Amino acid sequence: MRIVVKVGTSTLAHPTGLLNIRHVEKLVEVLSDLKNAGHEVILVSSGAIGMGVGKLSLKERPADMPGKQAAAAVGQCELMYTYDKLFSGYNHTVAQILLTGVDIDHDDRRQNFQNTLFRLLELGALPVINENDTVATEEIAVGDNDTLAAVVACCAKADLLVLLSDIEGLYTADPHRHKDAMLIPLVTDITPEIEALAGGKGSTLGTGGMETKLHAARLATAAGVDMVIANGAKPELLYDVVAGLPVGTRFSGHKA
Repeated sequence: MRIVVKVGTSTLAHPTGLLNIRHVEKLVEVLSDLKNAGHEVILVSSGAIGMGVGKLSLKERPADMPGKQAAAAVGQCELMYTYDKLFSGYNHTVAQILLTGVDIDHDDRRQNFQNTLFRLLELGALPVINENDTVATEEIAVGDNDTLAAVVACCAKADLLVLLSDIEGLYTADPHRHKDAMLIPLVTDITPEIEALAGGKGSTLGTGGMETKLHAARLATAAGVDMVIANGAKPELLYDVVAGLPVGTRFSGHKA
């Protein structure tokens, strides 16, 4: 099975912006084990700006574009250093791919990306993909890594896309404000009623909310890729997700 796993900043980092060591180490362990079991794994990782904020000891995420890009330049180094060190402990080689919207929108660039991605998988590497926040501006940005992960899943012809987030899945209402909110385990069609359940932005360090996840679900399922939203604080749930067991919210891909 070819699996794309997206992990958000809220999972990778504490609210301080510094690395959440326990979460990241467990994530790497589980992904390595899935790879050992014969699955092809692609990791779409947020966290460059958030980790840069922590590394630079900034009080908050920069609001200006040069500040964000500077934080991303520092944080991306820290992010890949961490992944390289941890995955190497399980004898897996990581590869970095940084993308912008231009790379996806232009046929030639997208084909080049796919060629590189497929060859890396053939060579047994584990691609780690992020938006190139150091150069991306609003005009050329993908915008959020939920969307980027869906685009990667489509380009990779993946079987499964998993969005690890700070929420269990899609609920009938905001579970932070409504105690009676119920988890929706399966979505077979993204109706206007489902879209109405999307809230606003996510954590203060990240850029995604449920709205971006539903957009990702539309892209993935239209390409025949199943998508699951699950709790990133429990990476071991990936075993059940891959096995097809009920975890979080699963969006059924529209198979041709």
